[in-house]
Amino acid sequence: MNVIEKLNSIKNGEMTAKENVEDFIKVIDEKNESINAFIELNYENALKQAEAIDAKIADGEEVGALAGLVFGIKANINVEDLIISAASKTLEDYIGSYNATVVEEILAEDGIIIGILNMDEFAAGSSTETSYYGPTQNPAAMGRIPGGSSGGCAAAIAAEMCDISIGSDTGGSIRNPASHCGVVGFKPTYGAVSRQGLLDLSMSLDQIGPLANDVS
Repeated sequence: MNVIEKLNSIKNGEMTAKENVEDFIKVIDEKNESINAFIELNYENALKQAEAIDAKIADGEEVGALAGLVFGIKANINVEDLIISAASKTLEDYIGSYNATVVEEILAEDGIIIGILNMDEFAAGSSTETSYYGPTQNPAAMGRIPGGSSGGCAAAIAAEMCDISIGSDTGGSIRNPASHCGVVGFKPTYGAVSRQGLLDLSMSLDQIGPLANDVS
């Protein structure tokens, strides 16, 4: 099912947010070692978020527009308490002390953050081969590049490891890997999405945007 159908299923009680997270955990555990899309995982907190959402639904409370959907976040976008390395050894010990605005907005709408995604080091690349954490494989053609610099974002979607991923695009860094992996990526108009919390490559060009399996 697409994300709209899944969202409705969660809100209607046909499936739970926790079941959605658990399904993705199984896929990640099965596939990530060979694909290397995620470089840090946030299972415990994701399950806690899901349980809180399910409790709100069970109590008849209103939930957010993204309730129960699972997100992966590119490694140059700040998420509190997770390592935000921009795929560089230089920042391997940097733990996010705050959430980027886009992350705050996802959490405010009951989206769930399951982990941090691989990328070209400091977003300076187009193949996701320059990461300190090793290259990411293209799930659509193992042994080939997924594009970049948001290659982990595209690979995670193509491998069905999360519902939506959030990347950044300077000169094609969302659109390029989306085309390589057969998924949908979108670079919003400059200024439409806050860049606060992004470790940017080019302040005058960068935009944060989504990747997913289809336009819906």
